[in-house]
Amino acid sequence: MKKHYDVIVIGAGPAGYVAAIRSAQLGMKTACIDNWLDETGKPALGGTCLNAGCIPSKALLESSEYYADCQDSAVHPGISFTSIKLDLEKIQHDKNRIVGELTGGINSLFKANGVISITGQASLQADKHILVSSQQNEKTFELSATNIIIATGSRPIDIAAATMDQHRILDSQSALQFTEIPEKLGIIGAGVIGLEMGSIWQRFGSKVTILEAQQSFLPAADGELSALALAEYRRQGLTIHTGACVTKTESHDKGVTVVYTDSGEPQRLEVDRLVVAVGRRPNTEGLVPAEVGLLIDEGGFIHVNEKLMTNLPGIYAIGDVVPGPMLAHKGSAEGVAVAELIAGKAMHINYSTIPSIIYTEPEIAWAGQTEEQLKQAGIKYRSGSFPFTASGRARAMRKTTGMVKILATENNDEILGVHIIGAHASELIAEAVLAMEYKATAEDLALTIHGHPTLSEALHEAALAVNGAAIHIVNRKG
Repeated sequence: MKKHYDVIVIGAGPAGYVAAIRSAQLGMKTACIDNWLDETGKPALGGTCLNAGCIPSKALLESSEYYADCQDSAVHPGISFTSIKLDLEKIQHDKNRIVGELTGGINSLFKANGVISITGQASLQADKHILVSSQQNEKTFELSATNIIIATGSRPIDIAAATMDQHRILDSQSALQFTEIPEKLGIIGAGVIGLEMGSIWQRFGSKVTILEAQQSFLPAADGELSALALAEYRRQGLTIHTGACVTKTESHDKGVTVVYTDSGEPQRLEVDRLVVAVGRRPNTEGLVPAEVGLLIDEGGFIHVNEKLMTNLPGIYAIGDVVPGPMLAHKGSAEGVAVAELIAGKAMHINYSTIPSIIYTEPEIAWAGQTEEQLKQAGIKYRSGSFPFTASGRARAMRKTTGMVKILATENNDEILGVHIIGAHASELIAEAVLAMEYKATAEDLALTIHGHPTLSEALHEAALAVNGAAIHIVNRKG
């Protein structure tokens, strides 16, 4: 007799494992099926984010930034090093240690909460049955559930002009595993992943060229921040071409030849390695036979309603497999919301305040609407900004590049968007998200006392600047 569960979650990434833990916490008999195996062939929970994305990339970003700072005597005048040695093997080993500790932590959380972890490839069948193919013992078995949550995540997008061989032409996962630093590294795509990969290897010593097909740089971010970021990346040594459309690549013994057009003119680029980072697509291929009837669009996204329910009763989908930003924290929020909905509780997700973050140096983070979006919508607003050059803490840290920008409605001063580029922007944005969740006004934020000297004072001053009351910069007239 097949095993039956109250909830089965397919996928153990940030959306899936969170959904499984919360379901178990709410008293439901829960299982989570995942097929990720580490480099030794052992099961590893956490999905792409923990194993081959968010966490390993941040570990390498941190190491590369520290290495770059140690080489630059201007970062901390009076402190210099006579010899700096880079050991990439040790850096990669430590990155893998961090990943192993975190994935092992999820396994411990599963055990503590009573979640049954099942390793294998899941195939959704009719009537809420799941066929599981075990990769370890080559057995197949069937499970059933009252509720099923699909959280199978996403994978890198392939492009015809640059077929990946994971040797010379690679995806972002392979780019995190380099055992040697490429002398010349090419990257297709100047989005979050491309910029983070470029930052890591440029700081480790690669000559990095990024080719972006779109004419605009970081179009999802506020235009003022995008322009500042582009100038700073180029100052650091990243070569970034916008409007550069790759038409052909050729892998050979010495590296990769990349053919692309720039302003309609054909160009060639010779690199040792080429990383394709043009986005990700949902992992839904082979998930469910067509006769089951699950609605999946041409892009691979599963159709859901506002409660994340699919067209099949009792089956939900969350994270990267549904439309919306492909962000780990968005998937986790959906995991909690669906678990609580199944348990009979009210669900809450405010998609308008989900923060977006790029972990380069400087970091970029934003939440809410940009100036361009407000103008397009015809919403009257006021803007206040504060540069980190005027922040005492930023000067003491020698991290003065960047600014905080706050947008608020003209009629009632409600904060509509906060945009930050600078040191620790990823942490600072949390205050802005909380303020917008409570529908705070710029004045509310301005009346909140912030510690001194801190980077968060830049948020305080930007809020004051919205209404022309900033203290540590000259306020704009009119």
